Amino acid sequence: MAEDLIRYDILAQEALRGVVRKVLTEVARTGLPGEHHFFISFVTKAPGVRVSQRLVEQYDKEMTIVLQNQFANLRVNETGFEVELSFDGRAELLSIPYSAVKGFFDPSVQFGLQFDVERAPEDEAEATEPPASGAAVPGPAAAAAAPAEPKGEKVVSLDSFRKK
Repeated sequence: MAEDLIRYDILAQEALRGVVRKVLTEVARTGLPGEHHFFISFVTKAPGVRVSQRLVEQYDKEMTIVLQNQFANLRVNETGFEVELSFDGRAELLSIPYSAVKGFFDPSVQFGLQFDVERAPEDEAEATEPPASGAAVPGPAAAAAAPAEPKGEKVVSLDSFRKK
């Protein structure tokens, strides 16, 4: 097979990140419509991510935030977004470039996207470790937690449906 010099994989990832940007832009402008809400997973040490040291210490690899009822000051631009959430009763401003987003899921309509993320150089050695499953991550409300993988989202191998 020929080498992909166009890099369709990168172009597709950028286009799908554009979906996330467009959705967040609309939500920043008009609020969440209907029952829509989002689980957004991101790599905490990816280039350009800005979160408090307290959160990095608690979630040193990745973090999932929930944009549903209690978030404020959502600001969206071409390269990323900022949002204010409450963790243990303390307001925190998170700045997340789209390049750091690993997953976007809207459970109200069972829509999800997954992305490849460039890791920070000091994080490369840890990149080979599988992520812990079922780890709790903070939600937007004080003392609330969201599952790392939203309930109802399952990855099924197509091989299980193929006739042998």
